[in-house]
Amino acid sequence: MNRKILVLPAVAGLLVPALAACGGSDGAGDGGDAIVTGTTDRFIATKDAPAPLDPAYSYDVGSWNVLRQTVQTLMVQPRGEGEPVPEAAESCTFTDSGNERYVCKLRKDLKFSNGDKVTAEDVKYSIDRALAIKADSGVFALLSTIDTVETSGDREVIFHLKSADATFPYKLSTPVAGIVNPDDYTKSKLRDGFDISGSGPYRIQPKVEGGEMVSAVFTRNPHYKGSLTVSNDKVEIRPFKDPDAMGAALDKGDIDVMTRSMTPEQIQKLSDSADGSVELVEIQGLEIRYLGFDTDAPTVRDKAVRQAMAQLINRGSLVSEVYGTQAEPLYSLVPAAVTGHSNSFFNRYGDPSVDKAKDLLADAGVSTPVRLTLNYTTDHYGAATKQEFEVLQKQLNDSGLFDVSIKGTAWDTFVHAERKGEYEVYGMGWFPDFPDADNFLAPFLDKDNFLKLPYANTRIRGSLIPDSRREADRISASDALTEIQDIVAEDVPLIPLWQGKQYVAARDDITGTAYAVNSSSTLQLWELNRGVGG
Repeated sequence: MNRKILVLPAVAGLLVPALAACGGSDGAGDGGDAIVTGTTDRFIATKDAPAPLDPAYSYDVGSWNVLRQTVQTLMVQPRGEGEPVPEAAESCTFTDSGNERYVCKLRKDLKFSNGDKVTAEDVKYSIDRALAIKADSGVFALLSTIDTVETSGDREVIFHLKSADATFPYKLSTPVAGIVNPDDYTKSKLRDGFDISGSGPYRIQPKVEGGEMVSAVFTRNPHYKGSLTVSNDKVEIRPFKDPDAMGAALDKGDIDVMTRSMTPEQIQKLSDSADGSVELVEIQGLEIRYLGFDTDAPTVRDKAVRQAMAQLINRGSLVSEVYGTQAEPLYSLVPAAVTGHSNSFFNRYGDPSVDKAKDLLADAGVSTPVRLTLNYTTDHYGAATKQEFEVLQKQLNDSGLFDVSIKGTAWDTFVHAERKGEYEVYGMGWFPDFPDADNFLAPFLDKDNFLKLPYANTRIRGSLIPDSRREADRISASDALTEIQDIVAEDVPLIPLWQGKQYVAARDDITGTAYAVNSSSTLQLWELNRGVGG
């Protein structure tokens, strides 16, 4: 077993280029069988979500990882991390000192995968469409600082922003800003099903059974022009019902690569194994887990109840019991290593204390034990989620101050129930859209947030988020970002729990695995190639 660990250090809040790769190749693949990548992500079209792969709707890490192979964006996060660079664009820049006018010039001769020409009007159409549809996934909020989009000729796109937004180049690297073919995407309606029409590095051939995509084969797009080097001709994403089935497929050679989500036990076994036929790569990640609250729900409406839970939860024990060295306790929504991070919850509550939690509830006149249900999804964040919630349940109940039950629900039901406000307390994960503190705060706390939280703080929305976005130097935004985190620790609309590492397991003839996933959990299939196995 060869274990290759790639740790990407942080500078000024962004992850800098790695110094070593894991057999990456710049050459094109030589055809032949597809490189098959396993995942436990599921891709289901339901009555509530009939268009899981429409860029104007999609807002989860699994579907974004399909779109990033097929739909091109003006900007892209570069290999090895860092600030975004032009992708479909030849150049992009702010043209004013106030960061409110952003101009992009498209590359020459861009084409969709069917050969149709890509123009500036297509970019405008795609952005305007996402904003007009305003899908209930909340993804459109990433583009909320856009006031108007105009074009000049076939290649120039001008974005006029409502207010300064130094993070806007990052937002143009996300799939909601992807360029779609107007012939296939109606302006006022989502595109149902699993077909995708874009200008990205691959074309997609989905295999669908009973409303679920059970396989997606990606073949190199002959018309692709962009900044990415495509190292293979064909790759496949193959979903599995659970990590054990995915691991068995890797052992048998049915798949070549195994990505999220592996169990802690699988990762430890691969790490300890002396078998040289599979390599495990550890990659710095920015994934976080947290508890969310419906602050209008009677059981948790009183801030003291939420504060008491924050006072009781022992993150160190939770992580060590469930995830071991594969995660770290988190005391803010912003992970460590990202500029603007502050240990606000530790600063506010210190070490877990039953006595302090009891005082919080008593001072607020809250009767104990407080009865509530912690809801979690059974099939989206990994098999260890159930154990995680059992530990949380025990920590809270052992205090004598809470009477907590837990309930697990499949993701396709869970996510819509959460958005409808059916859960008083629920567990979620966040894979950042881009590696900036703004993206760990605004999606939860700003207007039109994707969780549809009833919690609203006027200072956060009206002053602190806009103030932080004015600062192109993100270190200069730290004061505003820290104050946001301190307010969250006081009001507790969410409780951060932990941040995790990322792992990729691959057969030893697969190269490029060190860059197969970036810090934002973006799957970069174009990096994979076949070498010579040991």
